[in-house]
Amino acid sequence: MRYAIDPEIAPWVALLVDVPIADVAQARTLVRELTAAAGQPDSGGTASISDRTIPGPAGAPDVRVRIYRPVAAPVDCPAVLFLHGGGFILGDLDMAHAEALRFAELGCVVVSVDYRLAPEHPYPAALDDCYATLSWLAREARPNLSVNPARIAVAGGSAGACLAAALTLLSRDRGGPALCFQFLTAPKLDDRLDTVSMRTFTDTPMWDSGKVALTWRYYLGDRAGGPDADVPAYAAPARAADLSGLPPAFVAVCEFDPLRDEGLAYAQRLVEAGVPTELHLYPGTFHGSRLIQGAQVTRQMIADENRAIVRRLGLEPRRTPNR
Repeated sequence: MRYAIDPEIAPWVALLVDVPIADVAQARTLVRELTAAAGQPDSGGTASISDRTIPGPAGAPDVRVRIYRPVAAPVDCPAVLFLHGGGFILGDLDMAHAEALRFAELGCVVVSVDYRLAPEHPYPAALDDCYATLSWLAREARPNLSVNPARIAVAGGSAGACLAAALTLLSRDRGGPALCFQFLTAPKLDDRLDTVSMRTFTDTPMWDSGKVALTWRYYLGDRAGGPDADVPAYAAPARAADLSGLPPAFVAVCEFDPLRDEGLAYAQRLVEAGVPTELHLYPGTFHGSRLIQGAQVTRQMIADENRAIVRRLGLEPRRTPNR
């Protein structure tokens, strides 16, 4: 199909790398190489950064996390639990670094999670790692992290947004740590693959409906099987029957993303359930188009995200890098 890609982004489409997710090992190698080649932004003294391991879920390995703490952060600082994207099969702390650092530069502590990846570790391994990290963050908030446990948000993009949305459901239902905000960009929420955007966008740049379907199979393992499969809402949040009592949400979707309509539908259901929700749809964009950082629409995305984080976490507005 021909897509009305934003004119500032369109010239770059042919230069974007297609990640061959049919070969997971090759895809991971390529992503690591691309991350290394891009380089890691330096905090410029705005934040301290440290890696550590924390206790994992019962019977599972410890979880690696990267902690970003703004310099001169106040006591009772808000925190963001950051969950990287990558289709459940790709990504690590380095790939998440630039975005996690951007959040820290807004003035909050950020804990970035190196959760276990599919297909070696299908659902619920990644979510269990995220919940264990949330529990650790809430437990350690005041005594060791100077974080206000009532001001913990969860954030993620794509598969990371799926895990973030699932974490709000899981923590609500378990009576676990309270979350004050959920930040979901290009969220991957529905394994049933039956929206207009999913059926239509079969050849979009970077991420098309075929890749979405394959990564759901990787993540769900034996549970995969279509609309009638026994897939819990904690794996695919769009299946949740009740969205009430969840934290306020920020949801952003791209026009030519196969995930577009499930994000729009989830945002509408949050509103109907009485959850304060901010929704953005960016014309001319596709999944991953924000790699073209110089485009005005990308700058607008980032500005909207920064404003939402600052407002919902009660931060003082700061000048931050446009990345």
